[in-house]
Amino acid sequence: MALTAGIVGLPNVGKSTLFNAITKAGAEMANYPFATIDPNVGMVEVPDSRLDRIQELIPAKKIVHTTFEFTDIAGIVKGASKGEGLGNKFLENIRQTDAIVHVVRAFDDGDITSVTGKVDPIDDIDTINLELIMADLESVNNRLGKVKRAAKGKSKEALAELAVLEKIKPVLEAGKAARTIDFSDEELPIVKGLFLLTTKPVLYVANINESDMADPDANQYMDKIREHVKDEGAEVIGVAAAAEEQIAEMDDEDKAEFLEMEGVSEPGLNRLIRAAYKLLGLETFFTAGGPETRAWTFRKGTKAPQAAGIIHSDFERGFIRAEVMSFDDLDKLGSQAAVKEAGKLRLEGKDYVMQDGDIVEFRFNV
Repeated sequence: MALTAGIVGLPNVGKSTLFNAITKAGAEMANYPFATIDPNVGMVEVPDSRLDRIQELIPAKKIVHTTFEFTDIAGIVKGASKGEGLGNKFLENIRQTDAIVHVVRAFDDGDITSVTGKVDPIDDIDTINLELIMADLESVNNRLGKVKRAAKGKSKEALAELAVLEKIKPVLEAGKAARTIDFSDEELPIVKGLFLLTTKPVLYVANINESDMADPDANQYMDKIREHVKDEGAEVIGVAAAAEEQIAEMDDEDKAEFLEMEGVSEPGLNRLIRAAYKLLGLETFFTAGGPETRAWTFRKGTKAPQAAGIIHSDFERGFIRAEVMSFDDLDKLGSQAAVKEAGKLRLEGKDYVMQDGDIVEFRFNV
């Protein structure tokens, strides 16, 4: 499941620094021989301590983390929706991502010039969001003309889409993102088909000073950012991008010493990856033992046959059942045998909805 978050931001806010940290901390590509990674795409492992515990209790030859891709989106300037800078290329690159990581400057440094002449993360947010809103408004207006003509013929599909477009347009005209709208279950497939930029989930990353690493919320801008974006349902985290770039280059011993000195338990990059993962409603199941213990990404609500298909299409096509135990049960009881003896090893069928932390062996026949 290839999932990508596009990193956006104005010049000199730390976007490229953050992407460099992600690239340097990237997953070992030898595990993914068929993946073609462009220079502007960084693939990273999703940190998950459960893998080490599973490996301890059910030894395998190797551990394979699940991964997440971050794309460095270049070219954002005021007027991008009208073709300024890289304009349409910038917007098209965002359309191809599943989520947006919006980096804003939340540090003071006289040596790094702000393109707006001041440090104002709220203004940064509004500048980029306005470009996305204007691009969406143009798309909606273009679509409205076609749909109105189709709706005159009383087409149910056209009438339904028309209602959605007329629901979205005034919100965009008011300068708000389409993701602030509550859509019904019936409307959501129509919205998805419009491919609007402002319906994508957003994670705001405040690029903070290294001195704020131990307590990002102490940064003077964090509360202002959270208050400003509260209606979007967006996540906000603080990350010291310059420090993260340094950490990504360190060996394990130096990294541990640096983090201890800064008073933090893990790199901020780990929090960023997990936040992006959560933003998209993603969870993890595991396969264990034998050649590899491996984490697999799935969307909340996925049923067992579709989860099996993430591993291989044959698994889904010939699905019989899934033998499932939870990580928590394995962790608590200490062995597969103990889980089975306690009656915690379950046989699940085609209607089983996968849960985060499931350890699964799929049975199939093709």
